[in-house]
Amino acid sequence: MRDVRSRLQRRAKRAGEDPSLGFLTKAEAYLELLLRWNTRINLTALPLNPPSDEALDRLVIEPLVAARQVTDEDHLAIDVGSGGGSPGLPFHLARPAVAMILVEVKVRKSAFLREAVRQLDLDTVQVENRRFEELLSRTDLLESVDLVTLRAVRPNAALWNTVQAFLRPGGRVLWFGSGAAGGGEGIAPSLQEAGRVSLVPQRGSRLIILAKQ
Repeated sequence: MRDVRSRLQRRAKRAGEDPSLGFLTKAEAYLELLLRWNTRINLTALPLNPPSDEALDRLVIEPLVAARQVTDEDHLAIDVGSGGGSPGLPFHLARPAVAMILVEVKVRKSAFLREAVRQLDLDTVQVENRRFEELLSRTDLLESVDLVTLRAVRPNAALWNTVQAFLRPGGRVLWFGSGAAGGGEGIAPSLQEAGRVSLVPQRGSRLIILAKQ
């Protein structure tokens, strides 16, 4: 994956970001691991060998830009349906002070996530191989989570009710993708839209922010 680091740096600057060398190094390692595993299990349909500009933007740059939303009060995030690791892993790489729980129901994808956490030496990232709703059994997390990240997850009332159960008052949902434009169905009344942010304009991607009242 030649020149990936320099390409990531250029695309980050194009998006108004100036990531650290540490971020770029680990983001490159993440993409290399994703490529190796993607030959065995379907983690992403985006071209990885070499990674296309769209792949770099979707997998790394969008989470990097979204990490601007993190405040000093944010310490714990849950990424729902983590799959190939984005946005959860790059988001955590951008803001390592925010611990991350990656939730993935499929066993093989969870195995990839655990390997990525090990290879990238991410001490404050956990992988939960279960349905999101089943995580409610962790009562230590109820109303204790600062951020919930969502991408490529079909929203429904059950999902939104679970999200609001985990979020602390004032906690936020960061909902990735142009597909979020419709606002979803069955959003819990306690979750109110708090803003919309452009991520990578040429991709038409944006972030919808919902805040728990």
